[in-house]
Amino acid sequence: MSITHIVLFQFKSGIDAKVVKDTCDRMIGLKENCIHPTSNKPYIKASSGGLDNSIEGIQNGITHAFVVEFASAEDRDYYVKEDPTHKAFVKSLDGVIEKAQVIDFTDGVFQRS
Repeated sequence: MSITHIVLFQFKSGIDAKVVKDTCDRMIGLKENCIHPTSNKPYIKASSGGLDNSIEGIQNGITHAFVVEFASAEDRDYYVKEDPTHKAFVKSLDGVIEKAQVIDFTDGVFQRS
């Protein structure tokens, strides 16, 4: 079953707009740059994201959201725990991100087994 991986960012105050754009472009670029070690092909099914435009006012500082879809929990686990491209990206966020939140889900699953 596919896994949807939601990533939310709050950038540090005063971060240059070019740095924000570069960070967001690189986040979206993980879809093409994260290569599976067995198939040697990109393994992220889909990736999208953008600047918050909610009118509800309950963002709690979050300014950017990204949705990444994986074909399986195994692909998601590799991405989070082992993928060197993803690890390098996460490391590059030091000094740029004030707050990050991540939540993953499988569509239609509302209780743990």
